[in-house]
Amino acid sequence: MTKDNRPVAVVTGASRGAGAGIARALGAAGYAVYVTGRTTVEGSAPLPGTVGATAQAIDAAGGRGIAVAVDHRDDAAVAALFAQVERDEGRLDVLVNNATVIDDALIQPGGFWERPLALVDILDVGLRSGYVASFHAAPLMIRTGGGLIAFTSSFGSACYMHGPAYGAQKAGVDKFAADMGVDLKDHDVAAVSIWMGPLKTERTAKAIEERPDQYEVIMENAETPEFTGSIIAAIHADPARMALSGQTLIGAEAGEKYGIDDQGKHPPSFRAMLGEPRIPHPAIVR
Repeated sequence: MTKDNRPVAVVTGASRGAGAGIARALGAAGYAVYVTGRTTVEGSAPLPGTVGATAQAIDAAGGRGIAVAVDHRDDAAVAALFAQVERDEGRLDVLVNNATVIDDALIQPGGFWERPLALVDILDVGLRSGYVASFHAAPLMIRTGGGLIAFTSSFGSACYMHGPAYGAQKAGVDKFAADMGVDLKDHDVAAVSIWMGPLKTERTAKAIEERPDQYEVIMENAETPEFTGSIIAAIHADPARMALSGQTLIGAEAGEKYGIDDQGKHPPSFRAMLGEPRIPHPAIVR
């Protein structure tokens, strides 16, 4: 534990949205949470939220929030983040790879060639960025063991959702979890990917305003991002955590397993409607 006896987490892309909610839930579970993102001044981004506001919410929830401005396209900035965690805490228990470039055109109609080329940037911040963060986090986590690397993903890994760039990123982080699980097996550090359902975030609230006919029905069964954060805390605390390593988990099903509800409700699994996680083949080729 840290000097104040708290487990330590890093949640990337936590100015708002899924990352902010996950960070708040980890704060409520008693973690010291480093929250990263590019937004430090309210109003400087199209959507509300800053890393500082998330850190304050973590404090209010009973945790300890530390805001760190990081552009996850910048490898040096990411290396500096984990150097700071090592210097100030001496350990890292949970890494949540959530930072993702989401272009507003993602939910627009049309083929991939008809929408902005910038949609493919999700393979930079969203896929590559998760690898870079894990690269720097792994040695720190291995030192003490008992850690967890979690990737936020979705059913878009299995079905067509928002186009090929989005799908490739989700499939990619699922594979990261599977293969990092192999490399980390003997180091008591688990890696999982979690498929979240539709989320109640600032971005989806905007989408509902713009396209109520399309999104109001979908959002009836939407999850709060805090639900995923509570699941991550439960997996980290699970003595059988390593048995899950390498797996892609459906968040709603994991919530049921751990007895976690979402504001009094149990989110449904969309397995039958949208697909199921890939099961890694046991072969290992080095």
